[in-house]
Amino acid sequence: MRKRFASFAAAGLLAGLIPAVPATAALVTHCIGTGGAVTVPNDLLVPAGESCSLTGTVVTGNISVQAGANLVVAGGKFSGEVRVAGNGYLDASTTTIDGPVILAAGGYGVFLKDASSGTVTVRAKGTTTIDSFLFVENSTITGNVSAQAGEVRLDNNTSVTGSLNSTGSYYTDVHDSFVDGALSVLNSATGSVVCGSSVRGKATFAGNLGGVQLGPNGPLDSCASGGFFGKDVSVTSTTGGVTVDDNIIDGTLTATGNNPAAQIAVNNRIRKGTVTDSAAAAARSAAPRPAAPRTDDSAKAEERRTDAVQEATAAGPADL
Repeated sequence: MRKRFASFAAAGLLAGLIPAVPATAALVTHCIGTGGAVTVPNDLLVPAGESCSLTGTVVTGNISVQAGANLVVAGGKFSGEVRVAGNGYLDASTTTIDGPVILAAGGYGVFLKDASSGTVTVRAKGTTTIDSFLFVENSTITGNVSAQAGEVRLDNNTSVTGSLNSTGSYYTDVHDSFVDGALSVLNSATGSVVCGSSVRGKATFAGNLGGVQLGPNGPLDSCASGGFFGKDVSVTSTTGGVTVDDNIIDGTLTATGNNPAAQIAVNNRIRKGTVTDSAAAAARSAAPRPAAPRTDDSAKAEERRTDAVQEATAAGPADL
C-alpha cells in the first residue's frame, strides 16, 4: 500500500521569458492533501508519490498526476485536460472534466462515477508491470474512448458520444450503456460482454481469446437482457465461445471462424440476416472449449481503487 501523506506544498513557477502571456498562465499549483471549494486559476500538479483529495474545487488549467500519485475529486470542475502518469490514479465523481483524460502506459487506473469528461485514452501497457483499468459508471464521455490495456467496463447508464475502440485489453464490457458511434473489441485476453446496451454504429469483435457474449444466457457474466445494434455486427476468430441472445441487430450478423462455432439464439431479431461458417467448418470447430467466466480481477481492481481513495482522503488539509 502506498505511503500516506498529511502535508501540503504549494508552489508557483513563473516562466517570465514568454511575452504577452498572462502571469497566471505559467503558474502551477502543487497539491498534497485535501482541498475544498476554491478556484485554482492555473494548472494543478499532484507530485510523484503524493495524494490529493479535492471537494468542490474548480481548476481552470490542466491537471497532471505524476508517477505513483493519487487524485481523488468529488463535485469538481476541471476546464483542461487530465494526464495521469505510470502508476498514477484518477478518481472523479460528480465532476465535470472539459478536456481529455489520458492514462499513460502502466497507469494505475481511472474511475469515473456520475461524471462527465472529454475523450478518454488508456495507453498500451508496454513493458510496464501494471495492467491498467478504466471503470465508468453513470457518466458521459464526449468523444471517443480508446483503450489498449487493462480492464475496461462501462456500466449503469454511461453514454459515449463517439466510438469505443479497444485493442489488447484484458476485457472490455459494456453494461446498460450507450455508444453513439462504433464499437470495436480486438485481441482481448478474456473477451467482451455487451448486455442491455445500445450501439448505434458498427460492432466488431475479432481475435478475442476468452469469448464474446452479446446478451444474456452466456458463460462470461450475468446479464438481464440483450441489446440494440444499429448497424452490422461481426464476431470472428474468437476462441472460448460466442453467444448471441435476445438482441436486435439492424444489419447483418457475421459469425465466422470462431472456435467453437457461435451459438446464435432464435430470439434474436436480425434485420439483414446471418452469415455463418459452412456446416463442415462449423463441425470442425465444434470441439467444446467453454469460455472462462469473469474471475475476481475486477474485484481486485476495485480493491486497488478503494485503497487509493482511503490514502488520498487520509491526507491532511491543503491550502489551495
